[in-house]
Amino acid sequence: MKNKYAGIIIVVFGLIALNFIGSTIYKRFDLTEDQRYTLSDASKNSINNVDEILLIKVYLQGDFPSEFKRLQTETKLLLEELKTVNKNIQFGFINPTIIADKLIKKGLEPSRLEVQENEKLSEIVIFPWAEINYKNKTENISLLKDIYSNTQDEQLQSSIQNLEYAFANGIHKVTTKKSKKIAVIKGNGELDDLYIFDFLQKLGEYYLLAPITLDSVESQPVKTLTELSKFDLAIIAKPTEKFSEQEKYTLDQFLMNGGKSIWLIDNVQAELDSLLQTGETLVYPRDLGLTDLFFNYGVRINSDLITDLYSSQIPLATGNIGNQTQFSNFQWTYFPLVNSLSNHPITNNTEAVNYKFANSIDTLKNKITKTILLQSSSLSKTNGTPTVVSLKSIGQKPNQADFNNGNYPLAVLLEGSFKSAYNSRVKPFHFPNSKEVGTPTKMIVISDGDIIANDISKGKPIELGLNKWTNQRFGNKEFLLNAVNYLLDDSGLINIRSKTIKIAFLNKQKAYEEAGKWQLINVIFPLLLIGLFGFLFNYFRKKKYQ
Repeated sequence: MKNKYAGIIIVVFGLIALNFIGSTIYKRFDLTEDQRYTLSDASKNSINNVDEILLIKVYLQGDFPSEFKRLQTETKLLLEELKTVNKNIQFGFINPTIIADKLIKKGLEPSRLEVQENEKLSEIVIFPWAEINYKNKTENISLLKDIYSNTQDEQLQSSIQNLEYAFANGIHKVTTKKSKKIAVIKGNGELDDLYIFDFLQKLGEYYLLAPITLDSVESQPVKTLTELSKFDLAIIAKPTEKFSEQEKYTLDQFLMNGGKSIWLIDNVQAELDSLLQTGETLVYPRDLGLTDLFFNYGVRINSDLITDLYSSQIPLATGNIGNQTQFSNFQWTYFPLVNSLSNHPITNNTEAVNYKFANSIDTLKNKITKTILLQSSSLSKTNGTPTVVSLKSIGQKPNQADFNNGNYPLAVLLEGSFKSAYNSRVKPFHFPNSKEVGTPTKMIVISDGDIIANDISKGKPIELGLNKWTNQRFGNKEFLLNAVNYLLDDSGLINIRSKTIKIAFLNKQKAYEEAGKWQLINVIFPLLLIGLFGFLFNYFRKKKYQ
């Protein structure tokens, strides 16, 4: 009897001890092939900076189709993983239908999506947003990536794949102070602030911004270069006037001393506005005086034009109804939609980037590491300049056989220790900290200045990447933000974008066609199995006791 009670007591205490250990020691094992539930070191470093309660509100509660339940589930699993790293992270899922008006006022626009079930299309409205609140800061996170021209399954996979970066980047943003400084170069006919307003506004959430005018180089070269050297990155957005040797040397030494730069260059003179007014325009090379500078660094922007069968649209007047002019949209091969063939953090999982009158880029042999970030499609070709571009070409069917030598580089990343373009040459002015070979740094050369330019509607700038005529969204803003983050990111968060997740989706058409068969199997097979078990049970029972 004592042994009996002793055994029961041991079992009871064993269960209590097991529950206590289970509540204090927590360990999850990621058995997925793509390690989707394993956080990167960069994410963990960002999360560890949270020293007070950080609240995440996710507006994905409600009755959704199965696909969006998947997004909801994956979001919840990721947030649980974040919470295991830092207990200060708290989260909750909220049904947005009762507070829809408040969310819209906050700028959290809903998404209208078509859902196909049993060959019937229906529309649902969801708010695919999360809100991070930490101390006195708030950051909104978009959970559904708006991938242009992709299927809904691809859109969801892209969204799920982007979750870790979206939340880690949002947490990093609300827990760190601005420290990196960006110079917006002026003085050579660059884009007015109105045309780069949206991008600079977004950059201002992450970095400190200030304009630097190179005009002062002529009178105060050393002072101008010294001021520029205080910045971490320089953006040169579509210059239209030739650079002097002093200006070029200033930018060269900025690079030699470790400064990063993004060059957005139009090497030909071509504008859509003049084309729409007259029906045709002369396109000719633009001399910016930068050829020797880029040649020395390892790239050459050609004075040609790229035409691509994979392109965006432009509006043209097609008639009048009363006093109202009617417009229609037509494919315009001079506006390529550009993607990447490389799995680089800057371009991975981004939408197509819309170029306007782009030039091809040649990469030259030197010790600098070069990565082609964006390139035209395989159905593209180059056109020499000067040439006349006419709207009449829209009515002409392109010969696809002419568009077979594509994949021309349109954006190139250069990394390494650059050699000064003024090495063994007479310097335009004396700079005390001049270098012949620079410290390791990075620069990006883009052969179109318009990819940073937002459209203007009623005199006000609209979101970069949004076509005001077709309402299509392109990846210009995301690509440029990724480029800046990559050049200035010390935390390594941008590398999370290279993480690839493979998600198997149900074939809806096949499921609908074979629904009857599988319903029949699910009903009959269990009955047959039970019947077979009953028959065998009775047979062996009779045989045993007969």
